Amino acid sequence: MVSIPGSELLTAALNVVSQSLQIPVIIFLLIFAIFAVFAFGGLISDYSARIKLTREYKEKFLFSLVNAGSIDELINIVNGSEIYDSQKEVLLKIVNAHSLSSESREAWALNLIEEEEVRLSKSLEKVDIVTRIGPTLGLMGTLIPMGPGLAALGNGDVTTLASAIIVAFDTTVVGIGSGAIAYVISKVRRRWYEEYLSNLQLFVNAVLENLNS
Repeated sequence: MVSIPGSELLTAALNVVSQSLQIPVIIFLLIFAIFAVFAFGGLISDYSARIKLTREYKEKFLFSLVNAGSIDELINIVNGSEIYDSQKEVLLKIVNAHSLSSESREAWALNLIEEEEVRLSKSLEKVDIVTRIGPTLGLMGTLIPMGPGLAALGNGDVTTLASAIIVAFDTTVVGIGSGAIAYVISKVRRRWYEEYLSNLQLFVNAVLENLNS
């Protein structure tokens, strides 16, 4: 078999790089696993504290916003509502901009809604990272120790191979498990946030209609 000059050096360099990644991969997998557990606990906590608006309540609140006779009445309606405090803050900022022109007020409202979208998107970034990177790190943790393990098998060292296989299976389970938990959290929270933004858009339109009339 013909050996390409320098191939041994390149192969050795690749082996050093891959083996040097094993400890960082395991560390990140442990971090992801801990994060997934805490994130799931936060999901359960947020579910118990989640505000669920019925269709009847939203309809009643919507008509009260549109038919409010003054700025003070509009503010009192918003403050006395059962919506999230962050939604109240957005609506009150729009109400306090009643002196602006209708075009400026609508632009301000759009900007506030976009800020809420950015805020909610940022809260999902870490979960999305674990969803995508967790299984990848699990695969890396599977393959990295298998090289030395198979080499040890060639030398008859079954103990080293068994240890490598244990590490490979453990990293796979942790990586896939963390990614699966993060995926569930991301799907549920995304649905909540879509509902939140949909309601906010509805309430903002009602306030703008009142101010523009």
